[in-house]
Amino acid sequence: MASMRDIKRRRTSISSTQQITKAMKLVSTVKLQKAKSHAESTTPYFNYMYNTVCSMLLKTKNIHHPYLEKREEGKKAVIVISSNRGLAGGYNSNIVKLIRDDERFTPENSVMYCIGHKAMEGLTHRGYVVGCDESDVMEAPTYEDAARVCGMLLEAYAAGEISEIHLAYTHFKNTVVHVPTMLQLLPVDITAEEQEETASDNVLMNFEPNAEEAINMIIPKYVTSLLYGALIEAVASENGARMQAMDSATSNAEEMIDKLTLSYNRARQGSITQELTEIIAGAEAIS
Repeated sequence: MASMRDIKRRRTSISSTQQITKAMKLVSTVKLQKAKSHAESTTPYFNYMYNTVCSMLLKTKNIHHPYLEKREEGKKAVIVISSNRGLAGGYNSNIVKLIRDDERFTPENSVMYCIGHKAMEGLTHRGYVVGCDESDVMEAPTYEDAARVCGMLLEAYAAGEISEIHLAYTHFKNTVVHVPTMLQLLPVDITAEEQEETASDNVLMNFEPNAEEAINMIIPKYVTSLLYGALIEAVASENGARMQAMDSATSNAEEMIDKLTLSYNRARQGSITQELTEIIAGAEAIS
């Protein structure tokens, strides 16, 4: 059985840790409120952008453009969004698991464009190639940052260096539910449901002044908008996950302190009983 000194020292250590987790929970809660409001106000725009571009491309025919061509050669690029810091439960590990369990991506046929240190560390450890590290973006994501990253990717895509562009991020559903999501940006992935809906509409899309110029303007905005939306949702998801993790850690620390306090009181009671027994035995021996 641990001594009273050991129990007291451990209880003090856990109490100090609990103060830290309480503070981190409060900080994450404040950050979450701001990030949640931002995500909820911007998500509808990005959803409409995705649906509009998919619908537009379904209604086009005989358009040949580097952004729309499917190619077999070149590696698959994955934009991976995670955090730069840990203590967020399974937030970062779920993103790494999402890529690892996807049979489309292997260390040989894919390259990772990482925004966030934690996922980059996990993917590098598993042998994936990191083509770019833009982790500083996660400190304060802006639309300009998203445009710069997308410009680099689109240039490589148009040059044939990469064959596909995918986006791995954590979708912010609500404060307690965050869903790891894989989204194919280019070539645009049209679902069977969308194809059926468009099949009933025989109206074709017309471009002015011409299709190539229109695609050159639309696709970069489409990719940038989706990436920026994913960054905003990822920030909200990270703070939500960290708030939950710190809340659980605080509760667990409270339970451990209660158990240690009980153990300390029992040990103290046992020590007092032993001392009393020794005093009584000594008094009887003298008498």
